[in-house]
Amino acid sequence: MKENQKTVIDVGDGAAIPTRKDRDLFTAWRIAFVGALFALVGLVSFNPEVYWEGLKYLSDGVLITFQVTLASILCALIIGLFVGLGRVSRIRVIALAASTYVEVIRGIPLLVQLFYIYYALGQFVKIPPLPSAIIAMSICYGAYMGEIFRAGIESIDKGQTEASLSLGMNRSETMIYVVLPQALRTILPPVGNEFIALLKDSSLVSIIAVADILRRAREFSSTSFYVFETYTLVAVVYLLITLILSKIVGVMEERLGQHERR
Repeated sequence: MKENQKTVIDVGDGAAIPTRKDRDLFTAWRIAFVGALFALVGLVSFNPEVYWEGLKYLSDGVLITFQVTLASILCALIIGLFVGLGRVSRIRVIALAASTYVEVIRGIPLLVQLFYIYYALGQFVKIPPLPSAIIAMSICYGAYMGEIFRAGIESIDKGQTEASLSLGMNRSETMIYVVLPQALRTILPPVGNEFIALLKDSSLVSIIAVADILRRAREFSSTSFYVFETYTLVAVVYLLITLILSKIVGVMEERLGQHERR
């Protein structure tokens, strides 16, 4: 593939990831981050009895949200890798099974999958809320990750595979040592977007009694009756977390680009 050619994969939504072009002093990311930070500090300073107490109450939920998100994204990446490899497999049965998984899972809303695993399957096998949430989100996002891996693998020029095979590598070695490392550059940005989207979607797990940020916020607002203040705080906390994560993903993407240009 020529250097000036760039394959763009846009499968899911998420916060905009800063790129190398976003180096001006005034960028959307900086404006949003500084605004959210000032809003949080201002709210806590303005009414510490409500916002500081609320922030302390939400801290446990932040840890649970990260726990669900990190475990789910790790499992989804593993599922997505195998699904992506299955989608490009030369064995028709494997390719068909992987494609069917993607079509079925993407056609069912995440909330329905959560209910199905926790409530419907709970009639036969009782799974605690936290593992149910991680399983449902991993299965759901595994389908999206599979499409990202498939697109990343297919973006690599077939000449690379043919050259590797001509040098004596088998297809597995070609995939591991030649195709996947190159596909990583294309895969990383959409994977970062899916990571941020998964963190936002993790708020759905509060429905099945997982004590994430939103669940803790509901508990705090129901006991304190500060509904407006509580959900304002939740929105600012989510915004800060997603902006920080989008920056980290942007830095990782830039570092990877610098490493490959050497």
